[in-house]
Amino acid sequence: MTYFVDVTVRGYELDTQGHLNQAVYLQYAEHARWELLREAGVAQEKLLAHGIGPVQLEVTVKYLRELRGGDRVRVSCELSYGTGKTFGVRQQIVKEDGTVAAEIQGVGGILDLTARRLVADPAGRFASLAEKPELLGIAP
Repeated sequence: MTYFVDVTVRGYELDTQGHLNQAVYLQYAEHARWELLREAGVAQEKLLAHGIGPVQLEVTVKYLRELRGGDRVRVSCELSYGTGKTFGVRQQIVKEDGTVAAEIQGVGGILDLTARRLVADPAGRFASLAEKPELLGIAP
């Protein structure tokens, strides 16, 4: 399932060329990931109470179109799971007219905050905590 969050580009996020600073695209992606977890019932407080936290292990951004102050965008987030300790993260930042401004691909994991190691079966760990696991791409 693909999750979306809407964001308006703010003036203080612009670079000297007048378009969205490249690092802010990553902040928008991070915001969407945290909102997805919160909406699924896996808020940061719950993760910390269980001694775990999501980590981004790899990220690739393909910048396709500039964003300017006042632009409204929709940031998507979709998770996919395999058999290992990591999961895929696919995101897009899309302008109101449907133009894709950026594509973000990543690899994430769930870190055991005490052992400082990735936990096995991230889908299973998310499923055990989530109120709406389907939002995280996990069958209920």
